[in-house]
Amino acid sequence: MEFVDRLLTCADCGGEFIFTAGEQLFFFDKQFKNDPKRCKPCKSKRAGASARPGAGPAAAGISRTETRTECSECGVETTVPFKPTQGRPVLCRQCFQIKQRAHGAEVNDTALVKPVERPSMMADANQHAAATGVEIAAPVAPGTRV
Repeated sequence: MEFVDRLLTCADCGGEFIFTAGEQLFFFDKQFKNDPKRCKPCKSKRAGASARPGAGPAAAGISRTETRTECSECGVETTVPFKPTQGRPVLCRQCFQIKQRAHGAEVNDTALVKPVERPSMMADANQHAAATGVEIAAPVAPGTRV
């Protein structure tokens, strides 16, 4: 398919602008169905207007999904900006902040506390294999022919 520069009219300022063959190829590659409506200066102005503070989705009339639910910790009714997944705890703002602070303290104190001994992955795998009756082959060193 061959593309040729075309002259289009801007929907905002009414001025004419060139829709280059290269831009048309880009639109074709991206499978865009419509030609551009605005010249570059008007497009930049429009993009700049939406980048201003307070011009986010709420200012554009788009609202976030707010779901009413019960806090898993304290039982108070709260709203969250997402749809909760079944089986996962949902916390109110206060409980979330308390849990976040407590987790932050644990992370900061880990240098003072001896780490908890955890079984290795191989031990976990062996235990699982024994419980299910599956046999695990011994690990092979990299570069070894089997």
